[in-house]
Amino acid sequence: MSSRQPAAQDTAETDAALDSEYEHTPVPVERRKSLLTVSAVWFGFPMILTNAVPGGVVVAVLGFWRGLAAILAANLVMLVYVGLLSHRAGSTGESFALQATRTFGRIGYVIASGFLATIVVGWFAFNTGATGATLHQAFGWHEQLVAVLAGAAFIAITYLGIRALSWLGAVAAPLFIVVGVIALVIVARDHDLGAVFDYQGAPGNSTLTFGAAVSLIMATFADSGTMTADFTRWSRNGREAVLATATAFPIASLVAQVTGGLVVAAGAIASARTVGGNFLPILTSGHGALLSTLAAVFVFVNLGSVCSHCLYNGALSWSHLTNTRMRLMTLILGVIGTAAALAGVWNHFLDWLVVLSVFVPPLGGVLIADQVLLRNRLKDRPDAAVRPTAFIAWAAGAAAGGLVHWFAPQLSDAVSGLVVALLVYVVIERTALARPAAAQTT
Repeated sequence: MSSRQPAAQDTAETDAALDSEYEHTPVPVERRKSLLTVSAVWFGFPMILTNAVPGGVVVAVLGFWRGLAAILAANLVMLVYVGLLSHRAGSTGESFALQATRTFGRIGYVIASGFLATIVVGWFAFNTGATGATLHQAFGWHEQLVAVLAGAAFIAITYLGIRALSWLGAVAAPLFIVVGVIALVIVARDHDLGAVFDYQGAPGNSTLTFGAAVSLIMATFADSGTMTADFTRWSRNGREAVLATATAFPIASLVAQVTGGLVVAAGAIASARTVGGNFLPILTSGHGALLSTLAAVFVFVNLGSVCSHCLYNGALSWSHLTNTRMRLMTLILGVIGTAAALAGVWNHFLDWLVVLSVFVPPLGGVLIADQVLLRNRLKDRPDAAVRPTAFIAWAAGAAAGGLVHWFAPQLSDAVSGLVVALLVYVVIERTALARPAAAQTT
């Protein structure tokens, strides 16, 4: 039976000249992409302005060296976390939705996949709104109009599929480096960059601990990191999938977050505990038309990269959930996300990150436990509508993360939830396997 249903066929002719996105099946080996292409997809994703913001917040609260240590620790955890999921995706060619189906069941996966697919559309809305707000603050442009135009452009890029994401990433990452260096050069004119190493943090009453800082950094990409299979399923094998992931974590992510931290530690940003490492105002504060034009292009390209990646994640999973096509869901979710951007969802950034750090990493921990640590059982395991053990472990991890967040803030709720979910799943599954064996020997 064909995987295309009538609703999907409406866009078939329009999509005829575009590559298949393999919404419902693994990517065939002969359709996989080169290491350079997949790396460009991931490399251009975390190197963004909104990733410099939490880097600056962490440094503003903890000081330069402790902040840098928290950033590095979070990125190393992300390398292992996302790398393991990526290796599995590169080995099988399966998307996140297909991975979730194996672990949570053919019906149960709807909850896991639908949850993350909705969260990433929220990120699309946040960054689309941030595009309008940022350009309004910098140049006085009409905030809502810019958000609508930006949303339409980001939807168009996503519609073109994985190849367009690689093209955009190949432009966005180098542009970030150029603009970041220019910002640091401007900062160096009025501030001593050598003093950043002695920076002890801005005065304030923040209770952000080292562990909470690790969670904050992880939360910026916990959702798309968990959905990494949507990108790395295009890799030719598991090893290349891990290498592509490493370009994002720690490399690209570190560049963005450390840039934000350096600008804050140099004393170039007022209210750094609130606005973090947003260095764009440095570029637009009376430095000429050329630099202002570069800054405007940078905002569109940079935030367009994260928006298109998140929308791709959401559209791919929702197309599988609704048995339609990725491009149709790109249009639908893109319109919904742009409307949410106009409603101002981007104003709740830090609250958003707290939710993600508690609920998302445990889900990834269950996937790692099931498909990496216990993967030898997969080929012989019978099909199931719902796998209760996966949900029990996810709930246990989220509960652990919540308890750590409220009662042990010196620890990382993201790491704690991830580890607890993984361990609970392994223990439950191994206990379940041992019981039949014990029954046979009695």
